[in-house]
Amino acid sequence: MSAGVGRRGTGPRRLPRARRPALGPADGPGAPPLWRGTWRNRVEPAEMRAAGEVERPDGRTPAAAWFRMAHVPFLLLIEDDDAIRTALELSLSRQGHRVATAATGEDGLKLLKEQRPDLIVLDVMLPGIDGFEVCRRIRRTDQLPIILLTARSDDIDVVVGLESGADDYVVKPVQGRVLDARIRAVLRRGERESTDSATFGSLVIDRSAMTVTKNGEDLQLTPTELRLLLELSRRPGQALSRQQLLRLVWEHDYLGDSRLVDACVQRLRAKVEDVPGSPTLIRTVRGVGYRLDAPA
Repeated sequence: MSAGVGRRGTGPRRLPRARRPALGPADGPGAPPLWRGTWRNRVEPAEMRAAGEVERPDGRTPAAAWFRMAHVPFLLLIEDDDAIRTALELSLSRQGHRVATAATGEDGLKLLKEQRPDLIVLDVMLPGIDGFEVCRRIRRTDQLPIILLTARSDDIDVVVGLESGADDYVVKPVQGRVLDARIRAVLRRGERESTDSATFGSLVIDRSAMTVTKNGEDLQLTPTELRLLLELSRRPGQALSRQQLLRLVWEHDYLGDSRLVDACVQRLRAKVEDVPGSPTLIRTVRGVGYRLDAPA
């Protein structure tokens, strides 16, 4: 035996076990299995802030976050990879969602006719009808929130997906808590906030009813398009940068993807402008971002 081997204090030191944080109000011994043990799944502070679930110093989740969890969002997950689909379904269920799954675009569209989810998580690369075409078909008749799952953030897939009508995207490999944060952020875009309204020519934005009309006719906007219009209308004539809009609408408090903003503005102009190619309401401020102007 070589010198020092086996002597006390010369072997590898054991690291102290991490202390378990205090249990949340729904994490105790009598808690339902859906919530028990969720303290194990950590998430980056930025994503927790996006989800509205930043922990208190004592490790507990704020009461407001637990209150929101009382409503169980219903999701439709369309993903062809069995392992990814099963892992995401399990993770999202643990985060408090009710999840229906489909392995193909055709099956997903069939499920959509049978029951209407609160949000759709849609993979881009699907056998048969791909995610882009599924998104386009949904947008023809419905304004349901859609989050794309894509393989690369710098790929053309992101641009095509956003132009197809997606509200947001997440790059694979997907962490369940990160996806949950994005889902909750998208769902919050349809929540009512104030009781006033604003008029821009023939365009009327009713913040109490969360509706937009043009020439007396209702416009069908996605939750993201509606939130973007609401944020611009709160600051008429004021230029908002793309990063400001990412924080206000998408709740991204990091250097986000400005393509989300540009694609959403393009879709919104197609619905609110008389001539989308020559906008008079949503103006581009070169080198800055966008502003909402009252027509002259």
